[in-house]
Amino acid sequence: MKEQKCQNFTNYGLENHGLSNLNEIFWNLSTSSLYEKILIRGEGRLSHLGPIVVRTGHHTGRSAKDKFIVEESSTKKDIWWGANNPPISKTYFDQLHERMALHLQTQDLYVQDCYAGADPEHRLPVRIITQYAWHSLFARNMFIQPSDEELKKHVPQFTVINAPHFHSSPALDGTKSETFILLNFKKKLILIGGTSYAGEIKKSIFTVMNFLMPKKGVLSMHCSANISASGDTALFFGLSGTGKTTLSADASRTLIGDDEHGWSDNGIFNFEGGCYAKLIHLSPEAEPEIYSTTKRFGTILENVCLDSCSRRVDLDDESFTENTRGSYHISAIPNASRKGIAGHPKTIIFLSADAFGVLPPIARLTKEQAMYHFISGYTARVAGTERGVTEPSPVFSACYGAPFMPMHPMRYAELLGKKLDLHGTRVWLINTGWTGGPYGVGSRMSIAHTRAMVNAALDGRLDNVPTDKEPFFGLNIPTHCPDVPDKVLNPINTWSDPEAYKAQAQKLAGLFAKNFEQFAGQTTEEIRQAGPSL
Repeated sequence: MKEQKCQNFTNYGLENHGLSNLNEIFWNLSTSSLYEKILIRGEGRLSHLGPIVVRTGHHTGRSAKDKFIVEESSTKKDIWWGANNPPISKTYFDQLHERMALHLQTQDLYVQDCYAGADPEHRLPVRIITQYAWHSLFARNMFIQPSDEELKKHVPQFTVINAPHFHSSPALDGTKSETFILLNFKKKLILIGGTSYAGEIKKSIFTVMNFLMPKKGVLSMHCSANISASGDTALFFGLSGTGKTTLSADASRTLIGDDEHGWSDNGIFNFEGGCYAKLIHLSPEAEPEIYSTTKRFGTILENVCLDSCSRRVDLDDESFTENTRGSYHISAIPNASRKGIAGHPKTIIFLSADAFGVLPPIARLTKEQAMYHFISGYTARVAGTERGVTEPSPVFSACYGAPFMPMHPMRYAELLGKKLDLHGTRVWLINTGWTGGPYGVGSRMSIAHTRAMVNAALDGRLDNVPTDKEPFFGLNIPTHCPDVPDKVLNPINTWSDPEAYKAQAQKLAGLFAKNFEQFAGQTTEEIRQAGPSL
């Protein structure tokens, strides 16, 4: 059978990105074609029932300390400079770009032209240029595919050049290591080198969207979203381990997206066309929809253990990393929306896994409290196994995604507040962490109780329920929730020693206040007063 040559539909060539003297360029290959390239080149292995299993080498997660934003006059004033957004000079960027282009000469490259953003009014044309065929498949899974007609007119407004085999020289290039992720908002170009972890591609474009969308009045959000049969949209914010994926994956509701969304004047829209799920210890009982994606053609399994004889995967094996990942198109989820668009949210859920055992399992937030907790982005890690580590540690990530927020958190919080006022959206704080005491003393919140509280909040069954004022954080706790014992709702009632609870609550309140000091100068008095009382 004669192989048909895949052509470049666009007239916007790679010379526009400083790339020349290349070998073969593979434009917008289909999933099947990319499978062939991956297997022929030895980039991955075919597993039972069809997924491709790949390894990312020593980088099995994001290299957060190796991300930089180019400091230049047109965007300098808009960037929230600091640990999450360290600057790098234009000179270093241009130097690395030139050397990367030289490195890529005579090599094969894979190109995917696609979109970020399901709403045509706000979508961003992007181009992903990669050395690996499997990275091109990742881009095809994760971003929104244009039609053939759209491809003919596709001119990228942002481009990623990903060269895992090219490493920087810290002494020469101003980087912290041989790995780098550089964002240049003026040149609309992202350079990634020294890492094969595919998540860098996804998150670099998310960072771009978080810079561009607020300027258009669109709130960019690190959250999942779903919609009920009656059309009620819900958003779920939460850091890793809080239950965001589990609680938003509801068979009775339609999934809009699992990670990145915008909230425009038109409603909610997914930034992505796929999902990038954490797979470790995934089970068919707890998360059947996501589990099924690990047994289908088109899915990429990152760093998942594979039996070389049976070609079956073991999702419980942490030999390579605890951060095993699966990339798949959103159509792999049976109850997912292919349009990626929904109405304005009726309900927002902030999820926190509080290992201190202090926060109530559910509380209603005022607008100011919602903005305070949005800026704080709190959860907690449990005590580790290292000697001397006996207490939970707090984790604060502004806007529930600080590493991807290039502007000050208040910019996003102000947009949130305006939209809450405009659309009357209810906001609830839900603690999926510990009750009856901190980690090691109390117990993890019952998932059945948490689901009952989430469902009651989404269905509006808590709207008119009386509340008690929690004294340390000023939170309004419902006195009753269907299918949940009343005693569980107020955390002080679950502790055997109320005085110990009060001491722990004061401690956590102090941690909140200390973290918020960095934002206090740019927030209003109303938002500051919505925090805990010391």
